[in-house]
Amino acid sequence: LLQLQPPARAAPLTARGPAACYGTSITSAKIQVNGVHLHYQQTGEGSHAVLLLPGMLGSGQTDFGPQLKSMNKQLFTIVAWDPRGYGKSIPPSRDFPPDFFERDAKDAVDLMQALKFKKFSLLGWSDGGITALIAAARYPNLIHKLVVWGANASVTQEDVRIYNGIRDVSKWSEKVKKPLEELYGHKYFAETCEAWVDGISRFAENSDGNICQQLLPDIKCPTFIIHGEKDPLVPQAHAEYIHKHIKGSRLLLMPEGKHNLHLRFAEDFNREVENFLR
Repeated sequence: LLQLQPPARAAPLTARGPAACYGTSITSAKIQVNGVHLHYQQTGEGSHAVLLLPGMLGSGQTDFGPQLKSMNKQLFTIVAWDPRGYGKSIPPSRDFPPDFFERDAKDAVDLMQALKFKKFSLLGWSDGGITALIAAARYPNLIHKLVVWGANASVTQEDVRIYNGIRDVSKWSEKVKKPLEELYGHKYFAETCEAWVDGISRFAENSDGNICQQLLPDIKCPTFIIHGEKDPLVPQAHAEYIHKHIKGSRLLLMPEGKHNLHLRFAEDFNREVENFLR
């Protein structure tokens, strides 16, 4: 195995060597969890299992291409899931009851248990970050390390205004819209986005707009929060609040990062995350 880990500098040469074909295939499958058939992708052969949790309307395929492709497959076994009603985990259709984040957190953890991972780390983006925060607080014995970016523990009136700005998917940029329309068809995509805006906006009616603020002090695993300073969807105050309320957590601000910093700056992101997970 040691021969398959050339120093970083030599990486370009390994494209022709054995490392290129070692454990790099990505498998897709479905498994029954909590009464639904959840779709997931898996790659790598490392002893450290990592679950990637996508954002609103997201799937492993649309949200984590550079992570599935390029994260270290000798160190990690990487699983990317499609939450129920998203990606290829349809049926059921996606809905947004008051406990949808709690439901996703249970599904995510139970999926990893069904795949026989005893302990694993969570990498959660956006809504997936909220799900990961809840899972880490609720199942402390199962979660090794936690990375979240573009996440929030509450919903403010300002957030509701931002969400309503993306309610109409016809106004989205072609680049963001196209893969989701291909995945879902226009009708499901448009209706689910509207339902999401209604569902997440409801949290603003709670005291302090609470989603999971009270759970943050229960997170005991090492936690890394990343935030793009140019994120148009999630104001920086959310990242700072999470950092402040998770003891010993680390916060990294990426000056040029937007909401999808893990795609736009995939190399930097993967490097930072891998160093943290080691």
